[in-house]
Amino acid sequence: GIFTRHGTKDISELFEERVFDFPKPVALLEKVIEQSAVDGDIVLDFFAGSGSSAHAVMKRNAAAAGNIRFLTVQLPEPLDPNNRDQKTAVRFLEKLGKPLNIAELTKERLRRAGEKTRKENPDADLDTGFRVYKLTTSNLKPWQPDPDNLEASILDAVDNVLSDRSEDDLLVELLLKTGIDLTMPQETRVIAGRTVHALGGGALMVCLGNIGDEQAEDLGQGMADWVDGLDPAQTTVYFKDSGIGSDGNRAATKANLAAILRQRLG
Repeated sequence: GIFTRHGTKDISELFEERVFDFPKPVALLEKVIEQSAVDGDIVLDFFAGSGSSAHAVMKRNAAAAGNIRFLTVQLPEPLDPNNRDQKTAVRFLEKLGKPLNIAELTKERLRRAGEKTRKENPDADLDTGFRVYKLTTSNLKPWQPDPDNLEASILDAVDNVLSDRSEDDLLVELLLKTGIDLTMPQETRVIAGRTVHALGGGALMVCLGNIGDEQAEDLGQGMADWVDGLDPAQTTVYFKDSGIGSDGNRAATKANLAAILRQRLG
C-alpha cells in the first residue's frame, strides 16, 4: 500500500530535511493520473501545498512519454519563524534568500522534482519547466475623472499604465486579455534598442517600450526581418499606445511604423 509516510519520504529526499508535514504521496497521485488523464489534459490542484500533484505529472510523463500539463495554485501563506513546527521550513527558505511563505516552498520543490525526474529518465523527451504567475490588479489605471479638474484627469489618462508595472506585467495581461496560452513559446530580442517579444513562432509580436520617431524605421524593419525568418502563417503586432512617439511626435511615429509593417508584412 501507499501511505502518508511515503509522501514525507518524497519530500525528505528532495529537500534533505522535513520542510512539509504529511505531504501527499507522489506514487498515489501518479496512479490517479494514470487512470484518469490522457495526453493534452491539464491536472489542476487548487491546494498545491508541497506540489506533489505537479511532481506526479512529471513522473507520469517521464514513464509514459506523455504530454500532460499541470496547473497548481498555492496562496503565499506566511510562515512564522516563532512557530516550532515551521522552523525547519523557515530556516530552509532563509538559507536560499527566499520570502518566508508556503508558495516559495512549492516552487522550490517543483524545481528539484523536475531536476530529479530528468536525472532518473535521461533518455526521455521531457519538459519539466513551469512558469509562475501571481494574482494582481490590472496594469491599467481605471478612468476615474475628477469633475472639478477634468483637464488634469485627461492628461493623467494619456499614460494609462500604473507606474510600478513592468513590460513583463503588461505582456502577461495582453496574453490573458487576447486569450493566448501563457505557455506559448516565447523569444525576446533587442531591436533598435527596444525589447521585442515573439510568441508562438511569430504569430504575435509585441513591443511595449517607448518608441521615438528616430527608432521607428529601424524597429519596424528589424521586426519585419525577424518575422520573415520565423515565417508564421499570420502575424499580429502590438505596441503600447502611450509609448509610441515618446519624443512628442506621436502621429508621425505611428504612421511611419504602420507603413513599414504594412508594406513588409501585408
